[in-house]
Amino acid sequence: MKDLLEISCGLDVHKEKIAACILTGPLGKPTHSEIREFTTPIPDMIALRDWIISQNCHHVAMESTGIYWMPVYEILEEAFSGNITLLVVNARHMKNVPGKKTDMRDSEWISTLLRAGLLNGSFIPEKTIREFRDLNRYRKSVIRDITSQKNRVEKFLQSSGFRLSSFISDIFGASGRNIILHLIEHDQIDRPALNSCLKTKTRNRIDEILMSVNGTLSEHQKAFLKILMDHYDSLKEHLAEIEKNPEADMIPFALQVEQLSSIYGISTTASCAIIAEIGIDMKPFRTAEHICSWAGLCPGNNESAGKRNTYLSAWYWRIKQKKGAKKAIVALARKLLVIIYTMLKQGTLFDESCFEARRKNCEQKQLSRYIRELEKHGYHVEVQA
Repeated sequence: MKDLLEISCGLDVHKEKIAACILTGPLGKPTHSEIREFTTPIPDMIALRDWIISQNCHHVAMESTGIYWMPVYEILEEAFSGNITLLVVNARHMKNVPGKKTDMRDSEWISTLLRAGLLNGSFIPEKTIREFRDLNRYRKSVIRDITSQKNRVEKFLQSSGFRLSSFISDIFGASGRNIILHLIEHDQIDRPALNSCLKTKTRNRIDEILMSVNGTLSEHQKAFLKILMDHYDSLKEHLAEIEKNPEADMIPFALQVEQLSSIYGISTTASCAIIAEIGIDMKPFRTAEHICSWAGLCPGNNESAGKRNTYLSAWYWRIKQKKGAKKAIVALARKLLVIIYTMLKQGTLFDESCFEARRKNCEQKQLSRYIRELEKHGYHVEVQA
């Protein structure tokens, strides 16, 4: 292996300890290896950073082992005032590189591969993006918890003989919630009480709804339904607390959020989720194909493109008719990611008009093809404007 670095450090990170190996020596010459072990409490990880600084080592690589690499990465990225190259490497990639000796320690092998330039680091965004990502991912997990709790309440009502969801599309809307709270308090509901619970157009189906809730809850069922609803309410309150100051969280990325929100079908919330995952600096991704590969959309999941008369929406429906809905969704996700990559890289807003020339060009090609086919069969075609 040809050496590219004179000093390199490899870290073998475990739950309780960190094995570190620094290789030093002129390029193409035998290297000097120094291996030390550190524990994972913060003071010892700071000692690891100080040792790396004392060796003037600006290139460090480590395996992406679970979540154990994260605190090590955060402490080391502050070394040399940020002037340090940190690589978090896929363990499978390192195992596929031949040449490791049986008696060589993992940390030494990582350092050897780093010295030879044979390691490709995973995409790790800057700290502000990582913190923004933590908040967004946690928000998504809370929303999943809310959905699960809704399903528990609905399942319990069904098992108790109350078919409320058969006639009210959202049992956690105003009408459905009023009925559930009335059942918790009074264990049953009559027509006058049901009429006062229902809102707007749901009153038109009062007879059907009354049949679906024509029963009585036992004391156990009332108590259990109250527990379920209290937990649901606490989750909703927790979500509101997370979303209380979204503007403050978005301030560092306000421009990029505005860029992405200019695409039809992408809301401010969706823009934040996209930025939290891919960041705002596109330099780590060499091309649009690179970021699509990283996202698992290469070759080329998701909402429709909003209004049906937009370019993206028309493109989606065209692909759906040819390939089916699932392939069309993946293809749309890939196209959106390419557009987002280009917008963030060039600092531009989404411009629907730029696709108009392409659409006219495609229509002209299609028209020319039809004319050629007709002329092959002996027809004479005159094009009129």
